[in-house]
Amino acid sequence: MKDKRNAIYAAGFLILGVLLLVLLVLNVAIGSSKMTLQQVFQILFTRQGDNSAIVWNIRLPRLLTAALLGGALAVSGFLLQTFFGNPIAGPFVLGISSSAKLLVALTMIGSLARGVAVGSLGMILAAFVGSMLSMGAILLVSSRLKSMSLLIVCGIMIGYICSAVTDLVVTFANDSNIVNLHNWSLGSFSGMKWSSVGTIAVTVLASLALTFLLSKPMGAYQLGENYAQNMGVNVKLFRIELILLSSILSACVTAFAGPISFVGIAVPHLIKTLFRTAKPIIMIPACFLGGGVFCLLCDLIARTLFAPTELSISSVTAIFGVPVVIWMLLKRQKSKEGA
Repeated sequence: MKDKRNAIYAAGFLILGVLLLVLLVLNVAIGSSKMTLQQVFQILFTRQGDNSAIVWNIRLPRLLTAALLGGALAVSGFLLQTFFGNPIAGPFVLGISSSAKLLVALTMIGSLARGVAVGSLGMILAAFVGSMLSMGAILLVSSRLKSMSLLIVCGIMIGYICSAVTDLVVTFANDSNIVNLHNWSLGSFSGMKWSSVGTIAVTVLASLALTFLLSKPMGAYQLGENYAQNMGVNVKLFRIELILLSSILSACVTAFAGPISFVGIAVPHLIKTLFRTAKPIIMIPACFLGGGVFCLLCDLIARTLFAPTELSISSVTAIFGVPVVIWMLLKRQKSKEGA
């Protein structure tokens, strides 16, 4: 049985690794300037060729951002699902992404009005504050509500309020730079630079490493708070760590790419189905790879399906993510009825 599980895990990681590599190459090759595989590898290894500037200055920063932020969203969703014990908990559904978007928009508008540019760390900090405000409101509501479904509804309402305020602020802005925030507010990986990729990589990978260190207490927490306490887990501290890490990951995504929907819900369930386990030590790296694969595929579709018009990334992730969530809910309901 153990050998069979290990074989499933190895096959799952192999599938995700191959898909990730294939999509990385396709995202480099396909675009307004199409390239053959030979040209792609020549440019990657020698930095020479007619489209070298396009690949190194535009496509590579964009695809690396999509892979890193997609992985961050998926891991954030898994952490929130573990924290709330709810299969449809995620940064977008709970209104965390929308609250982060509001704070980032207000910060950028306030700084631009004073002629000051906001740096990457400033945007992440603003998004983190917004995430924590939303999470605090959700936790306050959760202490008064016993029903998880009502908690999700409250999160959705918080998200709608934050999105409405953001849209109003952006709509009535006069500065052309502020008006351009509308594209960001819909979600996009475009316009990324290597400096942004560096900041994203440090933030996401450091958070991922800290999350992986929590895999053992997380596994105990999945079996119940009492069990976790009996195993020596400081539940209060652990819950705080879970909230902080999930907020940092989702804040980093919102700060650079805007709110992206359904990745944090759909990917963890797809990974659980592929690996046939919910063990955090497997799920954390698998969700990270799966989120990268999911967002690379969606970004490829977003920028090529109706080229030169580019779709918002959230529109594409919703098209693929919503059926997964519906299938998951139907499957969960069927299992309850069968029990």
